[in-house]
Amino acid sequence: MAKRTQKAGATAKYGARYGVSVRRRAGAAIAKRSKKYMCPVCQYPQVTRKVSGIWQCKKCSHKFTGGVWEPYTRATDANSRIIRRSTEGATATDMTIIAQQAALDYEKELSERALDEDSEE
Repeated sequence: MAKRTQKAGATAKYGARYGVSVRRRAGAAIAKRSKKYMCPVCQYPQVTRKVSGIWQCKKCSHKFTGGVWEPYTRATDANSRIIRRSTEGATATDMTIIAQQAALDYEKELSERALDEDSEE
């Protein structure tokens, strides 16, 4: 016989309350929170959440801060990139991105100069 209802998963405790979209978002957050992540020190997928924003590896006991739902956020990536650049210097990829941005800025400046010269005449 065919299955007629969906499994509710971790949000089954809410029953029919709060609406479907709220329960889906809550389920996604709960899944992120309880998922095992990769440890930045020992590279094993044993990082679990201890409390809000505190994560710990079960293998090497490395404890670090992160996001509330995930250990690595976009801000974490940006901050680690800034720290790496200040200690090691920019990599070839970083230099490529910097050069591309400089070229775009230069071309924009040239086009603005041309528009200014045309408007003066």
